[in-house]
Amino acid sequence: MFELLKIGFINFTFVDFIDVLLVSIIIGAIYYALKNTIALKILFGLVVLIFLSFFTETIHLRTLNWIIKTILNIWLLGFVVLFQPEIRKALVMLTKSPIFQLFVKTKINESFDEIVDTTRELSSKHIGALFVFPKSQNVQMTIDTGIPINANISKELLLSIFNTKSPLHDGAVIIDNQMITAARCVLPLSSVSKYNNHNLGTRHRAALGLSEQVDSVILIVSEETGWISIAYKGELRLNIKIDSLLKELTNFMINTK
Repeated sequence: MFELLKIGFINFTFVDFIDVLLVSIIIGAIYYALKNTIALKILFGLVVLIFLSFFTETIHLRTLNWIIKTILNIWLLGFVVLFQPEIRKALVMLTKSPIFQLFVKTKINESFDEIVDTTRELSSKHIGALFVFPKSQNVQMTIDTGIPINANISKELLLSIFNTKSPLHDGAVIIDNQMITAARCVLPLSSVSKYNNHNLGTRHRAALGLSEQVDSVILIVSEETGWISIAYKGELRLNIKIDSLLKELTNFMINTK
């Protein structure tokens, strides 16, 4: 089918060309994500084994091909076990790609619409709140300090959690994969008590403290002022207007490196 090249017994078709092109793009993306790490050397070894496996299968060296595939399977398993952080980094970079965002953006925006509506009401009523959005790192230790929820995001549920008469209103809510994972979670306090000439309350120090330790975006609603703020990577963006909150959250979750 659409033969482009023939070398001896090897036929190279248009479909083969597309196949090779896609594999090259994938390998290039993985190389970019893992460059300057020791995992790259292991990955190079995997590529060599894959090439040898293909070559031996093509010329029907069955025994050698079986040995190479066995080594390849063991090597691949070891690569996944030993280089979980690097693989996680590559996956995070993938989720930031424009193609991936075409599939997930709608769902993320739907969840954020609920968050923004909830924040608007909490801010207008001066009800304090903390929302934690994990990014590339696991926050299981923080989740373990709270009460498991594992429910779909809804304005009604979030308002009931942060109701001052609710036993869950103190602490933070963890929102991961468009789900409310846990509530009443305890966050580590930052040693910073003043930021840009503003004295920080407990909620802001807790949000800042977690952002200093893990890759997470933390949304804060101040009980005293009704201010809406975001903590990320040890920095605070104070007094965000509600009309721009959806854009700010989306930028922090998807585009901020």
